[in-house]
Amino acid sequence: MKTVFDIEAKNEILTRIEKLIPQSQRLWGKMDVSQMLAHCANGMGLATGKIKPPRQLIGKLFGWIFKPAYYNKRNFPKNIQTIKGGTVVDDKDFAFEKNRLIVTIEEMYSGGKECCTDHPHPIMGSYTPEEWGKGMYKHLDHHLRQFGV
Repeated sequence: MKTVFDIEAKNEILTRIEKLIPQSQRLWGKMDVSQMLAHCANGMGLATGKIKPPRQLIGKLFGWIFKPAYYNKRNFPKNIQTIKGGTVVDDKDFAFEKNRLIVTIEEMYSGGKECCTDHPHPIMGSYTPEEWGKGMYKHLDHHLRQFGV
């Protein structure tokens, strides 16, 4: 399984991000490309502990069932529901959000596994640094496929 802590996987993700343009169209979902970039940067903030949302009740009750789906080898299904508050609905600046995502990916890669938070994911609960790395790669891959790159 690929991880953002692997140089080849990180570089692959960055190359795909560079192919995005403000006019990139989604193949599914509701967010436009700028909103998706902001959403992905926010996701990286979850993994590094810069964003610490509280656990959701549904996660406390059933999160353990879904937890492995975050870091296993299967792709996320199209139109999968995001965490409460995870969807970006306001207009975003493409260049700013693209740069912000690239910076967050580079920070997580250079910070290594030590930069991962022990704060639990709002739905699935606590992850190891290895699981965060795989989950972040999988999340980025999902949204880049959403925009055809």
